[in-house]
Amino acid sequence: MKYAFKAKIYKIRINWGVDVPEEITKQLISEKGRINIKGQINGFEFVKTLTPVKNAPFRLFVNQAMMKGGKTALGETANFAIEQNTEKIIKEYSIPKLLEEQLTESQLTGDFNRLTASRKKDILKYLSYVKTEETLLKNIEKLIIQLKNNAKNVRIP
Repeated sequence: MKYAFKAKIYKIRINWGVDVPEEITKQLISEKGRINIKGQINGFEFVKTLTPVKNAPFRLFVNQAMMKGGKTALGETANFAIEQNTEKIIKEYSIPKLLEEQLTESQLTGDFNRLTASRKKDILKYLSYVKTEETLLKNIEKLIIQLKNNAKNVRIP
């Protein structure tokens, strides 16, 4: 269900935001205190999270892309339409070829696959951001040593 409201954009320290009316946020389901939403600002679509504020309504932070797309500015009142966002975005990280080769060569593929899903995801996420092959090899080496030693808390860097 979509909820519409108007709100004046104000500055919070270095950020911009609006307060979302409590009668709307009471209708939405929070997850770990936050409410995942999708909506529009003056017709411009966005996906955001409403942030709880102590003794105040939930806050919607408005970024520069939203301001530009919604053709609005700080101090202006904008039209908002929001709804609960139930789509979960789960990012998958692929196993780097070098890691796959090292695991196979060391016969540790099974050990790596037995790590918890979140641990594997953390490792693969970290490796996906590594820029040089030298750093990648160094981190893979650390991982291989930990797997060989049956470390209980396998992690890199």
